[in-house]
Amino acid sequence: MVARTTAPFIYLAPLKSITDSLFRRVFGAHFGGVDAAVAPFINPQRASSYPDKLVRDLLPERNREITVIPQILNNEPQGFSALARRLHELGYQEINWNLGCPARQVVKKQRGAGLLPHPDTVCRLLDTVLPELPGRLSIKMRVGLHDEAEAAALLPRLNDYPLSEIIIHPRLGDEFYRALADPDRFERCMTLTGHRLCYNGDIRTMADYLRLAHRFTGINRWMIGRGLLANPFLGEEIKGRSPAKQDRRWRLISFHDELFGALQEHVSGPGHLLGRLKQVWIYFIGAFPDNQSQLKKITRAGSLDSYRRVVDTLFLKPPL
Repeated sequence: MVARTTAPFIYLAPLKSITDSLFRRVFGAHFGGVDAAVAPFINPQRASSYPDKLVRDLLPERNREITVIPQILNNEPQGFSALARRLHELGYQEINWNLGCPARQVVKKQRGAGLLPHPDTVCRLLDTVLPELPGRLSIKMRVGLHDEAEAAALLPRLNDYPLSEIIIHPRLGDEFYRALADPDRFERCMTLTGHRLCYNGDIRTMADYLRLAHRFTGINRWMIGRGLLANPFLGEEIKGRSPAKQDRRWRLISFHDELFGALQEHVSGPGHLLGRLKQVWIYFIGAFPDNQSQLKKITRAGSLDSYRRVVDTLFLKPPL
């Protein structure tokens, strides 16, 4: 193993319907330690021009707080290249190809993790698009859809392509998020590729990070999703900064209130606003240990007034 010599590089993971440009902006304004974010994937479209309304979340004016890498889900060369060109026009020098999404509606279209059993298809697409790709390409993948042997077959073949990075999530697609991410699987993948790797999966606490960093001394790039929502200070802690408890409380409140206000301006009606906030709280409740019982009250809130009463009471209690 090669010992790491630089500070860890931390990605905010893409979480569909949560980590959009609005969330990334507010999160980046209140919390540090995150070096870049991979945006949730863009749904493939038949349109080849990709007008602004189809890439609204990636317009430069919406993405000034955190460096962003767009993610695409396409599985055919023409659509892949069209979207890559459009993103390059918007100023993006790197895109990420999603080979990990386990959603059934994605997999059945042979996209996301649905491509992992088909290495010939993956390589044919790369053969076609990479020579003309206007920028760098990274891949985010699981260790297989049905079987770890799928990644074992694909990874050596990817050595033939000039990828900037491979982000590996050591679960099978069939496991969705039920099983724990398996570091043993990641270690086996490490022996199959010469590309720079990033570890993704179940980094929820500083102890999780330290355990993985101690095991994988040659890995210096980490992708964190739910862990950063449950503890927004985790990136700072990994970088060696640990805010005081009272400072944490006010920063958590300020983050929530700004997110509340920003969402209120951008969604249509209190129902949609509550829906978005409840999605965030499924993870954000982790910032308030010993208060998990409040999550049920939040998710059952039927009005903004009842929601605010629960949240305001919760904010009086000490955070993590």
